[in-house]
Parts: sequence; C-alpha cells; structure tokens
Amino acid sequence: MLLKKNAKLVLEDGSIFYGHSFASDISVSGEVVFSTGMVGYPESLTDPSYKGQILCLTYPLIGNYGIPSNDTDNHGLLKNFESDKIHIQGLVISDYSSDYSHWNAKKSLGEWLKEHNIPGIFDIDTRELTKKLREKGTMLGKIVINDEDVKLYDPNKIDLVKEVSINKPCKYTCKNNNADTKNIILIDCGAKYNIIRCFLKRNVNVIRVPYDYDFFNEKFDGILISNGPGNPKMCKKTIENIKKAIKQEIPVMGICLGNQLLALAAGADTYKLKYGHRSQNQPCLMQGTKRCFITTQNHGFAVKTNSLQEDWEPWFTNINDNTNEGIKHKTKPFMSVQFHPEAAAGPVDTEFLFDEFIEKLK
Repeated sequence: MLLKKNAKLVLEDGSIFYGHSFASDISVSGEVVFSTGMVGYPESLTDPSYKGQILCLTYPLIGNYGIPSNDTDNHGLLKNFESDKIHIQGLVISDYSSDYSHWNAKKSLGEWLKEHNIPGIFDIDTRELTKKLREKGTMLGKIVINDEDVKLYDPNKIDLVKEVSINKPCKYTCKNNNADTKNIILIDCGAKYNIIRCFLKRNVNVIRVPYDYDFFNEKFDGILISNGPGNPKMCKKTIENIKKAIKQEIPVMGICLGNQLLALAAGADTYKLKYGHRSQNQPCLMQGTKRCFITTQNHGFAVKTNSLQEDWEPWFTNINDNTNEGIKHKTKPFMSVQFHPEAAAGPVDTEFLFDEFIEKLK
C-alpha cells in the first residue's frame, strides 16, 4: 500500500497545487511543462529534451503499465528507453496506479523514479494546471515535499545541451557494414536512442559526437543534428560547425533542436514558444501539398518562418498554430523537421524522412 506523504506544486505566480508524493521524497525546482501523450512515459522521461523541466502528464491515469527491463541491444543501447537515465526534474500526474500490469513490466513507475532520485507528485488537478499553463504560458515552479522548500531554478539560463551531450565520440556499426556503407555524423545535443536505431536498421553507420566537437577530420557522408533541450542560440560552436558543413554542401538533416540550429546556421532566427509543443498528436502539413502527418513533439522554441533566407523555404507547418515544423534548402541537400520522425512510442508516420535523407547521401 502506498503511504501518502504530503507534497505540493508551487508555481512562480504563487499558485499552489496540493497532492502527495509517490516517488523520491526530495524537493526540486524547474520549468513546468505539460505533455498530452497517452502512452510512452518510460520513453518521455528518458528524453534528454526534458532536462531541467517538471513534467505534467495530462492523461489521467499513469503507472498502470509499469516500467520495462534495462535490457540492451548488441550496440549497448537500452532497448526500452531513449537514453541511459531520467532527465526530468520531477513528475506531476493526476492519478497514480502502483499496481502495474504489462507483460514487459519489471517494476512500478514509483520504484523507477526512486532509483533515479526523481520526485513524483499525484492527486493533482492536472486539468486545471494545464489550463493555467495554456493561459499564462510555461512557468517556473517547484515540487515541495514535507515542506522542505527550495529556490526557483530557471533552466533557460543554463547551457542544457552541454549537460546532456556525450563527452567523446563513439561509433555504432550497422549489421551489414561494407565498403559501400554510408556513415552519418550524429551531433549529440541530447540525442534519443531511436535516432541511432533508425539509421542502423537502414544499414547506415552512426558516428555520435559531442555537440561542440570538430568532426571534419572524420570519414562521413552526411550530418544529423539531434534533438535536445534549451535555447538553441546557446549552441554557438554547433552553429559554427553547421555553417561550415553548409559551405561544403555536405548533406544535413536536423531533428527538433536540430531544426532550430540549422535555421540559425542558415541566417534565420528562433523564438521561445508560449508553452511549447509536447504531445504525440500534433498535425503537420507538408508545404505545397495536402498531406498532413500526425507527429510527436517536445520543444519550447521554434523557427521564425519569415526570417528564412531566400534560398530556403518552410517544409512543414503546424496546423494547430501555424508555427514552423521544418525547413529545407530549395536546391541543396539541407533539410530539417521540428517534430520527431524517430518517434518512440510513436506515431511512426514520418519515419520515411530518414529514407529521403539517406537518398541524398548517394
């Protein structure tokens, strides 16, 4: 039986939501954001793009299918997660189920959070919280347990990418590697494992490098700029390297933060969204067509479409709010999307974009 310890979520505007702790009993602070995904909390919580954030899940019942095993594949990647640890500051939910039931589950959500020393709070009116965040925009906040107060922490003032990127290069070799196999540089700004998996299953080797690494002495055919947390304008060295790649006309693809970084390198501008896009159900229209795709997203910044240079054009547009969802060069092999074509736990409607990019490598 779960012992209910008093806990509360305090927002920077003074709003207080009272609830109970179901995970690690520590108080934390961060940027409060909400996600409308119905499934996939093991993947979401290990997404490095959530670094520094207190995540509110809007789906009412969380925890009923538990947490899967820590099994790894033959590349040393965890099969069931998007990185090797939980990146959120804390978790806010409405109703918690400690009695999980799933064939793949090995432990409860609460047990997993405790292992990583992450707090979780439930019995919260997440509907009211989400309405407040939609009205006022993303706010700073803190989870306070047993009245152990902490100061408000603003992750937007920190180079979060530096905290989630790897420290040294590593290579993942595909199963059918040969002399003709293509090699991709993956600029790790907080890369999700499924980006690596998507290339490997398409018989492409991946050279994963730190976000500020000078990779031009490596042998490669194209560049993938990964997702990641925070303000893209802080990644100055990454932007310099992308500019250099554009000059050399090396094929480049960006995902999420990678979309913003490619835009900045191409002379465009970015801005912070009111409350970001964090869901598995964002509709995106491919420019110049009637094709609309359902996409997974997790980002707080976006590209200013009207700041694109004349050789560039928008590629996808969000149908909900008309924000930019991707850009591409009109004649050269540079392309990026704001959503996640490698989406885990789905949908996989746009995974074909990896095939399009690989064609450009040839």
